[in-house]
Amino acid sequence: MKKILIAGASGMVGGHLLEEALASDRVAKVISLVRKAGDKRHPKLQERLIEDFSDYSNSAEIFKDVDAAYFCIGVYTGKVPDDQFKVITVDYAVAFAQALQENSPKAKFCLLSGQGADRTEKSRMSFAKYKGMAENQISELGLIFFSFRPAYIYPSVARKEPNLMYTISRWLYPLIKLLGKNASIPSADLAKAMFQVGLDGTDKSILENRDILKVLKA
Repeated sequence: MKKILIAGASGMVGGHLLEEALASDRVAKVISLVRKAGDKRHPKLQERLIEDFSDYSNSAEIFKDVDAAYFCIGVYTGKVPDDQFKVITVDYAVAFAQALQENSPKAKFCLLSGQGADRTEKSRMSFAKYKGMAENQISELGLIFFSFRPAYIYPSVARKEPNLMYTISRWLYPLIKLLGKNASIPSADLAKAMFQVGLDGTDKSILENRDILKVLKA
């Protein structure tokens, strides 16, 4: 029976991931790192309040004996200043991975990255540059590391879209699907693939959209 750790369970993908973990008979305990307590109750679920997602120096016990860990914290480009976007995208993810490596070095770590992540870190697009930067720094830690790079993530559950671009993308989803396996993925399917890889691993450390879809068919 597995012990699972999730950061970002209040988000679209992280929420589906939490449901997958709680429903699985392979999982005994799920620890969800949150800023404020939620209203979800489940015998497997333990919420831990975190004030600073860049510092786990006083929370090492959270990361002990973890089998699979998932980092799904993120923010939409343009919602915050560039320096804050970097902190959330890079610093939070790396701090989480470092704490995991120090306390459960054999755990599998799954990062919700994104299509276009630039490992050269030269992109002029903040999203691509900082996602690539996070992947690079985490790769150096020696963890069993899987980075998921989905394309457009279609909300499996209706939501208020964060901006006009996402509203239009949702309307156009039937057409986007026709563009091929590297164009889109439903949020629930992405979560299922991440959950599966966290438990069982896969032969690729970087999973592009088409690779994520293949996991679901395996």
